[in-house]
Amino acid sequence: MTYSTLKKDSLAFSLLGAAQAIALVRDGAALPQALTQVFAQSAAPAPTRGAIQDIAYRTMRGIGRAETLLSNLASRPPEPTLLHCLLCAALCLLADVDDPAYENFTVVNQAVTAVDSDPQMAHAKGMANAVLRRFLREREALVAIAVKTPFGLWNYPVWWIDRMKAAYPEQWQAILTAGNAAPPLTLRVNRRKTTVAAYLETLASHDIGARQIGADAIRLDTAMPVTQIPGFEDGLASVQDAAAQLAAPLLDVQDGMRVLDACAAPGGKTCHILETAEVELTALDNNPKRLQRITQNLQRLQLQATLQLGDASIGSDGKDWWDGKLFDRILADVPCTASGIVRRHPDIRWLRRKTDTEQLATLSAKILDNLWQMLRPDGKLLLVTCSVWPQESEAQAAAFAQRNNARRLPAPGQLLPRADVEQDHDGLFYALFQK
Repeated sequence: MTYSTLKKDSLAFSLLGAAQAIALVRDGAALPQALTQVFAQSAAPAPTRGAIQDIAYRTMRGIGRAETLLSNLASRPPEPTLLHCLLCAALCLLADVDDPAYENFTVVNQAVTAVDSDPQMAHAKGMANAVLRRFLREREALVAIAVKTPFGLWNYPVWWIDRMKAAYPEQWQAILTAGNAAPPLTLRVNRRKTTVAAYLETLASHDIGARQIGADAIRLDTAMPVTQIPGFEDGLASVQDAAAQLAAPLLDVQDGMRVLDACAAPGGKTCHILETAEVELTALDNNPKRLQRITQNLQRLQLQATLQLGDASIGSDGKDWWDGKLFDRILADVPCTASGIVRRHPDIRWLRRKTDTEQLATLSAKILDNLWQMLRPDGKLLLVTCSVWPQESEAQAAAFAQRNNARRLPAPGQLLPRADVEQDHDGLFYALFQK
């Protein structure tokens, strides 16, 4: 693939970059990593990186409909894969009549230019032009046909839709709809350095609209790069979903406690705990690169913790990462399918398999049982998942309590994703236990 013939500030360049990222996701890569690879290969300037990312995320949220449309517009699946992905990206842009990012003519023209620029796709220039122009002529009728299928209507794998119906027969449509919405930019105000009221005034002084939606949570009216957020580099605020901000208060940490944040990266909950009390905190993760992200967050917020490389599913015998000293509080944000955060990570729905839930639930159960041995009597363990599948949340919590004779304390339980005026948060699960 070549970008050399395209202007780096053109939509054609951005469409080609987005198509490459989408193709990498189809091969199994997570979208953030795919975008990082595309940015490096294309040497895209910052504004163009933003456009590539926006188109890629829009496409991941609407690719079910785009795939359905394309199957009705083309006599056979377009080849190579990059062409297929580029046409899906263009169709997602053209199908979005409520929030169009570009003029229709521009999308068609630039998509055809992108096809023509790549030697492996240039042969299909005429076909791409015909497909996109036909869609514009027959858009209403073609969309009406596409949304008659669950795949084309909801933009999720059919197995995912069926599982959601079974788990939440009354709410499944609202959950899927919320997962297709672009997420807000929600901030956590650092109570060590300011207050919510004071920070709202700071934002207002910069003509940034925002409102409080949680104890420390502020939702911006319009998302923006963190570099443009007042006081961000000085640690006045951090990016964190409103539902994720419930973990630190639920853990009920007090000054002087010994706390473990297992599976801690990227460190949002770690930092929130440290913002609420003076504790001796160990942040555990099994990935060195992810531990680096925790370090970056700690440095920006001027907080301190012990970072530990290790596997939370082993070590209760004291032979791995654990020093044998019991913890007062343990935060167990265990591995899961992340089915509750698909609005932030729309690629998840396409990367997951039906069997992942059972496999991850088994691993998480092992982690929980292991961590329980590291908790002192009367200590508290908070189970967190960003999943909406009961097998990973309520069923997991109930089985854990029975296996370990753990006393369950009040906690929110399953929070379903919400995207409305009053509440705006991802889908997380919380269960609190006392030993």
